[in-house]
Amino acid sequence: MRTVNQEVHQKKKEEFMQKCFDCYAEYGLGNVGIQALANACGTSKGYLYTYFDNLDHLIVESTDFCMSKVEDDFMAKAPSKAEEVMKFVDEIPYWTAKMHGKKYRLMYQVYTNPKYIEYGKKFFEGVNRRYTEYAKLLEPKLGIPYQTILSFTFILIRASVHYAMFEDEYYLAAQLTGLKAALSAVLHLPIKSVSAPTAPAGDITANGTIATSGATATDTAVNCTAATENI
Repeated sequence: MRTVNQEVHQKKKEEFMQKCFDCYAEYGLGNVGIQALANACGTSKGYLYTYFDNLDHLIVESTDFCMSKVEDDFMAKAPSKAEEVMKFVDEIPYWTAKMHGKKYRLMYQVYTNPKYIEYGKKFFEGVNRRYTEYAKLLEPKLGIPYQTILSFTFILIRASVHYAMFEDEYYLAAQLTGLKAALSAVLHLPIKSVSAPTAPAGDITANGTIATSGATATDTAVNCTAATENI
């Protein structure tokens, strides 16, 4: 059984983790030292180290804690009925970019660093478990199998995170076009007209020309398919 002192200690640690993670997210992993972190927490370097073994420990613990909270924020916005799904899909990438873009950039800085990659693997194992549980909770609300919800969720998260990091409208539109078509079929909803994303200048379109502007992703995809058939 946890004592009051343990609970106070944990609450203070969580406060430090959040402030340190926010500091890193704002200024970059390589641009923040322990003194800057202590200042952000309103404490001394020595006191901060009473909560963490070393700087690496602080980084991985803070990343795990804060990104798990981001997951909770995401699922708190999840639709509670099928009619809300499309609105959720339309809004969540932009909400993710606005609220958590800097956090996702930092997370990938941390977990792609060779020093921390094993921690990243463990974190994403946890992500898989947590989103599976979330999907099971949504199954009776949406009326579709949780395995299908899980697949759609991962596609949406991938698209949302990519957009949050790079604000890539072309990639986002391409992902959402396919996702919404699949959702319409599964949920038996009418398929609304979705404009295909415009291909970036320099891409090859379906008629074999180089796109300058206005060519759609469908044009590019069709041409790529034709090209592979001729190999």
